[in-house]
Amino acid sequence: MSLLALDSRWRRFNDETRACPCCGRRFNGVFDIGFDQPDDWPHGPRMDETDVIVGEDRLSGDLCRHEGRHFVRAVLALPLRGSDEVFHFGPWVEVPETVFTAYLATFDPNPPAFVPTDGILANSLPQFEDASGDVVTLSLPDPTQRPQVLVETGDLAKAQSEGISFDDLLDIYAGSDMDIRPHLAAD
Repeated sequence: MSLLALDSRWRRFNDETRACPCCGRRFNGVFDIGFDQPDDWPHGPRMDETDVIVGEDRLSGDLCRHEGRHFVRAVLALPLRGSDEVFHFGPWVEVPETVFTAYLATFDPNPPAFVPTDGILANSLPQFEDASGDVVTLSLPDPTQRPQVLVETGDLAKAQSEGISFDDLLDIYAGSDMDIRPHLAAD
């Protein structure tokens, strides 16, 4: 049993059979937050899973090119203290064109190894807004999955290495316009 199991909000959050008394909403545990595009993308969101192409700029679900800059969508894991759960952000990371090209090569049937490389966090993450623009390390342990982000310094690096609390997670959700705290308050 995890330490979080002692928190009634955590139990409500993970009980998919429980309906919120005020609205009937149900939860079944930790859900991730992804970003549709880098913060600097000016052309609007992708609609209906189609790519956005404006001149030389292009945005797909995993790749972005904007004004000669290159971005890849990645995964940034934050362990949840007191449980075995992990929360994931799905941010964009700006990389040099050579890294972008090397990442594209990993889609080939016999991909070359992807060497861990530096990139720049291209989204403002709720509760970690100061990390936007920070240098991060991008790695690709499994070519069938998105690259992983490792943060080296600051509060986000501390959260990645030490984990976040359940209250931190709820604050992240609230900062993403998904404040679920009132729905977990009581039965």
